[in-house]
Amino acid sequence: MPARHDLVTDPAVVADLAAVRFGTAYFRRALQHVTDGGLAGPSLLPGWSRGALVAHVGYNARALTRLVEWAATGVENPMYASPEARDAEIAYGASLRPVALRNLAEHAAIDLDVRWRDLPAERWSVTVRTAQGREVPVSETVWMRMREVWLHAVDLDSGARVHDVPAPVLERLLRDVVGTWSRRDSVEVAVVADDVEVGDPASAVRVVKASLADATAWATGRGTLPGEDPAPRWL
Repeated sequence: MPARHDLVTDPAVVADLAAVRFGTAYFRRALQHVTDGGLAGPSLLPGWSRGALVAHVGYNARALTRLVEWAATGVENPMYASPEARDAEIAYGASLRPVALRNLAEHAAIDLDVRWRDLPAERWSVTVRTAQGREVPVSETVWMRMREVWLHAVDLDSGARVHDVPAPVLERLLRDVVGTWSRRDSVEVAVVADDVEVGDPASAVRVVKASLADATAWATGRGTLPGEDPAPRWL
């Protein structure tokens, strides 16, 4: 019988589930401010319509659901069959009628949340593999989804702002981005944002100072900072 409450007991995961549910509700509200006709218009992601963005968010939930199923059953279930399959999914979703596209995003999010709720506590440490080939505990799927819903709510360009994102999520995003730069390109960037310091300002080639929200908007490519060049590519 399905659980009526989260089975996970790890306090960090419990907190992450609360944050991702808050973000999911925020994305839902942002989408409600987009008219059916507006789905064909551009999002803030270059080259992406709002419809394509909504399809991506919906199919991302389904892809993460496959990882949760993998953890629950022990049977490998990758996020996507291939990058081409992922792109084809998004293109198909963007072609749906507005009501069907909205239902896709809503139902996929609900299904993912139910799978998280019903995942036994001892299965949250099971290792799964992301679309980029990283091996991570399935608990990482909560953070992966959290990034998606908070940032893509902003990308819908319907009134959501990076400044609305809770400070703990902003800080985690900022650390994620700067860490990715360092691992991938050895980009020595440090960010001093309010009382948050990411990287080592004493040794970094570039030190960026701004509020936490402004710094995170800049780092994720969703804002500019006076006197600063655009941030290095993140994803």
